[in-house]
Amino acid sequence: MKQVDVLILGAGAAGLMCGIEAAKRGRSVVVLDHAKKPAEKIRISGGGRCNFTNLHCSPANFLSQNPRFCVSALKRYTQQDFLALVDRHRISWHEKTLGQLFCDDSANDIIQMLLRELDAASGTLHLETKISDISKPDDRFAIETSKGRYSAQSVVVATGGLSIPKLGATGFGYDIARKFGLPILETRAGLVPLTFSDANRELCKKLAGVSVDAVVAFAKTRFQEGLLFTHRGLSGPSILQISSFWQEGRPVAVNLCPSEDIFERLIGARKESPRQDLKTALAHLLPKRLAEEISMEGKFVGRLADQSDKVLRKLAERVNRWQITPVGTEGYRTAEVTLGGVDTKALSSKTMEATEVPGLFFIGEVVDVTGHLGGFNFQWAWSSGHAAGQFA
Repeated sequence: MKQVDVLILGAGAAGLMCGIEAAKRGRSVVVLDHAKKPAEKIRISGGGRCNFTNLHCSPANFLSQNPRFCVSALKRYTQQDFLALVDRHRISWHEKTLGQLFCDDSANDIIQMLLRELDAASGTLHLETKISDISKPDDRFAIETSKGRYSAQSVVVATGGLSIPKLGATGFGYDIARKFGLPILETRAGLVPLTFSDANRELCKKLAGVSVDAVVAFAKTRFQEGLLFTHRGLSGPSILQISSFWQEGRPVAVNLCPSEDIFERLIGARKESPRQDLKTALAHLLPKRLAEEISMEGKFVGRLADQSDKVLRKLAERVNRWQITPVGTEGYRTAEVTLGGVDTKALSSKTMEATEVPGLFFIGEVVDVTGHLGGFNFQWAWSSGHAAGQFA
């Protein structure tokens, strides 16, 4: 049986960060993962350039049954702290919209940075290692793996959630939590495209590939970012954002042209160009294919001069206040994150340790803390991993 101080399950963003910090304290650290390569979610993120944090990160950017749980970790290891690490490794980066930071070259730069840091701190990484059992027969944990048995003083669960199973995502972290008596909140796919049925699906299919800047709202939550029509429904940043808040059976409100009051613009166009076709007038405000489909769908045809205020208002409502009810989402297959997970009530917000199981820690996506789109979930991985690394 191999004796270690800290055994970390999962070589993703949170697990590697935790391993680095624990090893820096002089702890003997081993990071295990069943995958062939570490940090696959980092590798594919941001179109391969990794949206590694957000300049505007704050607790307000996270969803949880306990919104205050993330405050401590985020405050003690901030986006500026991680950015300083990136700069020390001379990784070039750039800011996109809304404070999102990306590597100039490749997400692999972030992965290699973490691996170098782990190695420099004398931490060890073992890949292609499956864990068959974990128990705590005494004051230490016993872990059975495909490559031998371990005895550890601390175990950190950083196995992620259920999103993107093709990258190796499983519910293993939840299984461990249940085994040790920790409560699990219901999980579901987050930051995921929305799907539709019948006429709405056909409309989206016809418009697949068309994108617009849109405001998408559910209840009191709204986001203004890009919206993309797909063969199955709607995607794009604004849709992914609202998917984390959407409740099944209820509609979302979409403003397909938030920069314009469509009714006022059409009224003005009717005065200036009464002979102009209604569809043509709408195409000055929306992508042509979208304008054509909306016109055909609602039978908005003919010259502007022949349209009553009632007709123009109805068309404007369709553009500025489109109410559409999804039938579901694309699920974990394409979801960027998993909502829900290990209940934060069972964890210390300072250390990420299970309050009833000394030495057992949970960090990253496996915990019921989910960020908005735009680098926030990576920041939670860095912050929660850093927090546990100070105490494991």
